[in-house]
Amino acid sequence: MRSRPWEGAMSMEKPRDVLNINELASYLDIPKSTIYKLVREGKIPAQKVGRHWRFHKETIDAWLGNRDEVAKS
Repeated sequence: MRSRPWEGAMSMEKPRDVLNINELASYLDIPKSTIYKLVREGKIPAQKVGRHWRFHKETIDAWLGNRDEVAKS
């Protein structure tokens, strides 16, 4: 097996502060299609890395908190 330079001193475990679409769908317990729709409409904070969407967990948590506040008003 070839070693990759970026895997050297780093843990093999993926950081949980950045989620992919599957992880976010599981975290929010909603279908991936709903997340893609929210991204397309600009309603959820996301970043595209190449062809893949990434979501900062901390930002998603803040976004959820803001949605709760809007719903209460």
